[in-house]
Amino acid sequence: MSHDDPTADPDPTTDPGAGAGAVPSQGPPPVVAVVMGSDSDWPVMSPASDALTELGIAHEVDVVSAHRMPHDMLAWGAEAAGRGLRVVVAGAGGAAHLPGMLAAVTELPVIGVPVPLAHLDGMDSLLSIVQMPAGVPVATVGVGAARNAGLLAARVLAAGEGEEAARLRQALQEHAAALREVAAAKGRRLREQVAEARRS
Repeated sequence: MSHDDPTADPDPTTDPGAGAGAVPSQGPPPVVAVVMGSDSDWPVMSPASDALTELGIAHEVDVVSAHRMPHDMLAWGAEAAGRGLRVVVAGAGGAAHLPGMLAAVTELPVIGVPVPLAHLDGMDSLLSIVQMPAGVPVATVGVGAARNAGLLAARVLAAGEGEEAARLRQALQEHAAALREVAAAKGRRLREQVAEARRS
């Protein structure tokens, strides 16, 4: 259950809160951060990290709670660009203030992931993140769609210049080709099933 759920109680054994340290991927310095309100959001948010790993994008993962560690959260957002980050993927549930508050204090693009909770099926999270005031944009993906957030972060990086951006564009083209083949294979199987049913 996300830390933004008003019915959730802080539990130091499951919610590291301000004591959490960023977990970077091995290798070069991270250029993307995947952050969330509580470690209980990780099952929803981990596909974003998976997508970034598959594309070879160095990233870090951390808990940055908007409500339990507000001063730390604001400092984290204000310092993100200076640490070399280029995109922030932020997941939150319930009141879901984390993506918007980070967007308010950083010039980096922020991609919000609405985390579904036990109540309202994530609609509260979605509306909280997507309804940002003019001048403070947050790119918002579907409820629980953290993988798309990771892929969108990759597209932001691929829009740049240099060898790494070119590498990412090629990787994303290969990803799209693989998706097309999966869809084509499903079509072939369905056509074969229908043809078999008509013959029987």
